[in-house]
Amino acid sequence: MKDTLASAPCTLPEALSRAAQDFPSRGIGILSSRGKDADFRTYRELHDLATDRATRFAALGVDAKEPVLIALPTSWDWLSSWFGLMVRGALPVASSAAGAMGAADAQLAKVRAVMDRIGARFVIGSEIFRRQAVENGHEWAAAAVITPEELAATSSQQGFSRPSAHPDEVAFLQLTSGSTGLSRAVMIRHISAIHNPLVSCEAIGAPDGEPIHDFADAMASWLPLYHDMGLIGCLLLPILTGLDSWLLRPEAFLARPNLWLEQLGKRGVTFAPSPNFGYQLCVERLQSKQLDGLDLSGWRAALTGAEMVRSETVDAFCRVFGPHGFAPGTFRPCYGLAEGTLSVTFDMRGEGARTIPAPVDADAGYALAEVVSNGVPIRDTEVSIRAPNGDQLGEDAVGELWIRGPGVFAGYYLDEEVTAEVMHGEWFATGDLGFLNGGELYLTGRDKDVLIIGGHNIMPDELERVADQVTGGGGLTRTAAFSVARGDAGEQAVLVVETTQRDPDQLKQIEKDIRSKISRAMGLSLADVAFIGRGKIPRTTSGKMRRHEVRARYVDQTLVRLET
Repeated sequence: MKDTLASAPCTLPEALSRAAQDFPSRGIGILSSRGKDADFRTYRELHDLATDRATRFAALGVDAKEPVLIALPTSWDWLSSWFGLMVRGALPVASSAAGAMGAADAQLAKVRAVMDRIGARFVIGSEIFRRQAVENGHEWAAAAVITPEELAATSSQQGFSRPSAHPDEVAFLQLTSGSTGLSRAVMIRHISAIHNPLVSCEAIGAPDGEPIHDFADAMASWLPLYHDMGLIGCLLLPILTGLDSWLLRPEAFLARPNLWLEQLGKRGVTFAPSPNFGYQLCVERLQSKQLDGLDLSGWRAALTGAEMVRSETVDAFCRVFGPHGFAPGTFRPCYGLAEGTLSVTFDMRGEGARTIPAPVDADAGYALAEVVSNGVPIRDTEVSIRAPNGDQLGEDAVGELWIRGPGVFAGYYLDEEVTAEVMHGEWFATGDLGFLNGGELYLTGRDKDVLIIGGHNIMPDELERVADQVTGGGGLTRTAAFSVARGDAGEQAVLVVETTQRDPDQLKQIEKDIRSKISRAMGLSLADVAFIGRGKIPRTTSGKMRRHEVRARYVDQTLVRLET
């Protein structure tokens, strides 16, 4: 196989310059919400935009190595800001954009908390974002928010010279959670952001004996650019390899999933990533009349990761879209995470999703009768299954997944204590549980409390705080959040709420209020809200909740619920 690293650029600004020079007709198209129009611009245009924005960031006083948040939707304003900060030598930090009016205050509070954690002075956001902030009492936003219009109107700094970068220097910060919760900022080096997508191309193209970009034309994605799969896989990978990238906003995909499939069908030889959730949405939401004329025969790799891959979803997708040219072998399960830059393992056999029976000691709470192979490590990367004491386990033994390789992050920004907890020399302890069989990775659950819903990491304490705002809990009464598997839908969020209330009608109203508040604040639907008596959530001797024990009782139905 061709060595994709032989002549690779050393830094991301160099990669953008090369793309402008080597792939003058290639670029990025951002689709409208109805998919009828696309704003397509070449990598040369992106390079020129980024260079221009870099001079304006310098004029505004943005310093090199300074973290700056970007809270914009998928757009050319986002692209010019992120790459403009990169060229400036600052540290771009992609965050979710301002939500609907009902979610504005929760989103603003999250942005402020992230800014405080990483010491950021500025956030790139819309005028609506700033106005919502001020109207909700966030006075900091008046000076901290820079709108794209203000940036474009700022005079360029005279004599601006691009700072030099070293491959081992930190290039940008990647937030660990997708849309909710207080994120940690993962430090990604230039060399990691280049090595990982290039060797991923080798892994994706392995069944054909050559990197995927040697025979593909484009990729199409609905993933948000603040997600590591969206940023690394759907933006940096095409820039590094000279592919076109067609981007759809997540909200447009949720409303019209057929738009994503249509792009995959009409852009030549294509490939695309998505969490299991995205494939399941296509199965459930699309009617046969929406599929008229759809031809998916050019879709060569359907990457599935970011959450547990479910064989039920794979089977259903193949059944529905097989008549439209989608081959079962197109499915390519993979595993990755922000702390690994993105990719860690890929299924390289090209035989579709393959399963084996789940071990008896796998986490039954995820309803895993069968587990899907996530393949073998990508080039230069190692995986190991460890016992709680750090000892390496043999094949078929379930333990914590550790990884080592060029993609492993440089640590959490301004958080040496937590970094030390998860790094063991060169090895990163992921908190994910699984086992190796025949050298292939199989995931069974997580040893950490984070929920993964629809491919997004959600911190349980964020859900718990919102529920406590309704119940007045957080003191003697608490709420425990966790996830369980619910059929083809995959992981779903569950709340167990302590209360002194016993009246069924009152409990029904409390449940309604909790669901409504979480839906407005996070755009999340709950699978279940279970009420229990005060003091029934198990705690440690220091008073911390034992979420895993609550979840185990819920799953095996030994949780004593109050009647609603």
